[in-house]
Amino acid sequence: MQPKIHRGNVKAEGFRFAVVVSRWNEFLTSKLTDGAIDALESHGAAEDAVEVFKVPGSFELPLTALKVAESGRFDAVIALGVVIRGETPHFDYVAGEAAKGIGSAAMKSGIPVTFGVITADTLEQAINRSGGKAGNKGFEAAVSAIELVNLYRGIQQEKEQSAGKYKVLQNVV
Repeated sequence: MQPKIHRGNVKAEGFRFAVVVSRWNEFLTSKLTDGAIDALESHGAAEDAVEVFKVPGSFELPLTALKVAESGRFDAVIALGVVIRGETPHFDYVAGEAAKGIGSAAMKSGIPVTFGVITADTLEQAINRSGGKAGNKGFEAAVSAIELVNLYRGIQQEKEQSAGKYKVLQNVV
């Protein structure tokens, strides 16, 4: 059996994107932002189709992402931040709540809200993931957002086509 595979393409043209980014660890989050914008531009997003919202820290990402998502102005939201483990449990609270909250923002808004928050044990790990040896998580989160908006658009189009067929059959009976 060969099931039908659904997958979004990575064409950003015609879509609007919001990047919500933490200012905490800005020497790294600025690189994540650059990576996200590079991904959006290189995949066809228009310059005026991308807006950046800066928040104090990663703990503030979820609510801001939700408000931006619910504004109706964007097709996807990309949440970016860097949380580095320290000597206290603060890391666990911030990282955990950011992750849960960003996922919740996607579920509540119904649009993609991608997770580009680096949670690292060391500064070196964070550097490696914000444009170093391990790539750029901002770029990756933006590509995921592009793929998801295209996938969701395809799902919606199939739903509308199916509904149209059903209405025709309903009128015949």
